[in-house]
Amino acid sequence: MQVQDDTRPYDSINVTPMLDLAYVLLVVFILMTTASVQGLTVNMPKPSNKPSTEKHELKVVQVMADGALLLNGAAISMADLERQLTDARARDPKMSVAIKGDARTHYAKVVAVIDLCNKLEVGMGLVTSRIGT
Repeated sequence: MQVQDDTRPYDSINVTPMLDLAYVLLVVFILMTTASVQGLTVNMPKPSNKPSTEKHELKVVQVMADGALLLNGAAISMADLERQLTDARARDPKMSVAIKGDARTHYAKVVAVIDLCNKLEVGMGLVTSRIGT
């Protein structure tokens, strides 16, 4: 058995612990720099306390489960709906339409109403139920 004499110098240095330390420091550096980087600064508009003085006409179009259309609660055909929306847009160019589709209806009927609003260049929005109700 060979015993090493401690007075003799080492022939090599084990660099594995030094590399482990370097990798740990690199990971810490990456984590700290990404955590300290701030996102873009965006100036959001502040809401006004004044109520809007502009009043524009709002039409509510409902697509029922059987595909029937209701305009502000009254039954209407697609051709009559187009005529009524054209007349309303002539009176008020900034009028808008709220489209509410029944969950059991064919989606094609709702898309047809959306296409009609796009064709007439009428502002529109989809009415959805609240989450959890």
